Amino acid sequence: MIQILLVEDDRELRQMLGSALEVEGHQVRTAASVAEARALLRHAPVDLVLLDLGLPDGDGDTLLAELRQRRSTPVLVISAHQSEVRKISLLDAGADDYLTKPFSIGELLARMRVALRHRGTTLSPTITHYRGGGLDVDLATHRVHLHGEPLHLTPTEYKLLARLVRNTGQVVTHRALLADVWGPEFTEHTHYLRLYMAQLRAKIEPEPAEPRLLLTEPGVGYRLADG
Repeated sequence: MIQILLVEDDRELRQMLGSALEVEGHQVRTAASVAEARALLRHAPVDLVLLDLGLPDGDGDTLLAELRQRRSTPVLVISAHQSEVRKISLLDAGADDYLTKPFSIGELLARMRVALRHRGTTLSPTITHYRGGGLDVDLATHRVHLHGEPLHLTPTEYKLLARLVRNTGQVVTHRALLADVWGPEFTEHTHYLRLYMAQLRAKIEPEPAEPRLLLTEPGVGYRLADG
């Protein structure tokens, strides 16, 4: 999971990109102007910036220049401008990549992984669909089915299950689950985790006391069994 700043003034595109990135498990903050982006950069950690150029209070070029004066954070420009001269100018100014609108989410994610890899951060493609033991979870559509029937989960139960789906087959520590689902200030509140895991098992497992999907790694965390 990485912290992303999305600077885009088109509300519909901003919402679509933000939702798609959150499905991948990333934390996304959005800004519709240069001023909003500056404020967020001052007060929040950012691992990667997605930067539109034509903003209502200035041009993205200015924000890129400011970023490069102080940070090495990867910056991917997203723009409808197709001028080769413009692209070269922005890449020379410090942009890590340039995506011309429209682009697919798959291409965006791949280019993000490349930009982060160049900074020494390896980001593997995220699992967004799980099927096993009668359970079918599609994070892209927020749908959960059990034996073909829709399964109702509370928002917290869904967030907990989604975090495990993204790391199918891998142990996710208690602290990581608490931080991602409830927030970093809750990393010591393991009773929350026990309570909600018991609720999930009661809804998903045929025998909640002998789980086959939502597995406990004693003293470490939980793991969703491979489908």
